[in-house]
Amino acid sequence: MSARTARRTLWNAVGVLLFVVMVFPVYWMVSTAFKPDQQVNSLTPTWFSVHPTLAHFGDAIHKPFFWVDVKNSLIVVSVTVVVSMTLAFLAAVALAKYRFTGRKLFIVLVIGVQMLPGAGLIIPLYVVLAKYHQVNVLSGVIITYLTAVLPFSVWTLRGFIIGIPKDLEEAAMVDGSTRIGAFVKILLPLVAPGLVATSVFAFISTWNEYIFARTLLNDGSKQTLTVWLSYFLGTSRHTDWGALMAASTLTAIPVVIFFLLVQRKIAFGLTAGAVRG
Repeated sequence: MSARTARRTLWNAVGVLLFVVMVFPVYWMVSTAFKPDQQVNSLTPTWFSVHPTLAHFGDAIHKPFFWVDVKNSLIVVSVTVVVSMTLAFLAAVALAKYRFTGRKLFIVLVIGVQMLPGAGLIIPLYVVLAKYHQVNVLSGVIITYLTAVLPFSVWTLRGFIIGIPKDLEEAAMVDGSTRIGAFVKILLPLVAPGLVATSVFAFISTWNEYIFARTLLNDGSKQTLTVWLSYFLGTSRHTDWGALMAASTLTAIPVVIFFLLVQRKIAFGLTAGAVRG
C-alpha cells in the first residue's frame, strides 16, 4: 500500500468516525421515539425496538398547544426568512456594487455584530422590546431573529455578488435591457444559489432557537415549538422520554423537508459565495 493510499484510507476512516458521532444522537432520538415505555425506561439499552409503537407520537401531538405552536413557529420562521433575505440581498448589492461614505465601517460593524454573544443581549433586548410592547408577541421574536440573522446573511451574499462579473450586466444593458431588467434577468438568477444557501442558515437558526423565544414568549398559545418542547422535561422520574423523543423528531421534520427541497443548490451556493470578498 502506497503512502498516498494509506493517507486517503486514514482520512476516510476519520470521516466515517465523525459521521457516526454526529448521526448517532439523531438515530437514538428517532429509535427511542418508536420504543415502548418498558424499553425506554429499561436499565439495559436496546438499539432498536422489535415491536415499534406510535403511541409516543400520539401523546406528543395531543399535548396542549402543539398545533398552535407549530403554526407560531412556521409564521416566525417564514416571515424572518423572507424579510431577512430581502433586506440582506439589497444590502449586499449596495455593499458589493456601490462605493459610499462609511462603506468599510459598515462592513466592519456587520462582522462585529456576529461576534456578540447572544446571551449578553437578552436583557437589553427585553428592555427595549418591553418598552414598545413587543414582549409576548410574535412580532417581537421576529425582530429579534432578524437582528441575529441579517449580519451573516449580508456578509455571505456580499461575497457571492462580488464574484459575479459586472460585464454580464453591462452586456445586457448594451443589448437594450434596462438596469432593472439586467438586475432581474442576470444578477438575480446568478445569485439564487447564494440566496438558497443563506436561507437554509436563516431557517435552521430561527427554527431551532430557544433562549430568546423562551425569554420573550410566556403565553403557551404564543410560544414556538422549541419552547413547547421544554415542557416535556420534569424530574428524572416524571419525564416522558418517549414522548419527548417523538416530539423532537416531529420538530426536526420541517428542517429536513426544507433541506431536501433546496439541497441541490446548497453546495454550490456555499462554496461560490462564502469565501469571497
